Amino acid sequence: MPKSLPMIDMSAPVCCAPVAAGPMSDEDALHVALRLKALADPVRVKIMSMLFSSASGAQNSGELAAALGLSESTVSHHLAQLRRAGFVTSDRHGMHVFHRPSSDAVGALCRVLDPNCCT
Repeated sequence: MPKSLPMIDMSAPVCCAPVAAGPMSDEDALHVALRLKALADPVRVKIMSMLFSSASGAQNSGELAAALGLSESTVSHHLAQLRRAGFVTSDRHGMHVFHRPSSDAVGALCRVLDPNCCT
């Protein structure tokens, strides 16, 4: 069984020098690794793709579950991981919770990995 990484607060976008700037501190490397770990699942990558391509800019877990062919509880689990990493924000409207991608968090991670990205 793989070793679990420690839990840290990842609510804000990752903020550190790009990996190309020189050796990272252990803490900065952990922050980047935890965010990459949150994306290291094909279902989560598909969820992010669906959220970014949504015409309305948001989808609820029922819509995502139907499109992915998964149960709502499975999709909710994946959304919780993405939310914990700061990649998804969620808002309740009545009985539904709508999820949106966080462009800032994804962009910040891209800039850490490649300083020439998004310029």
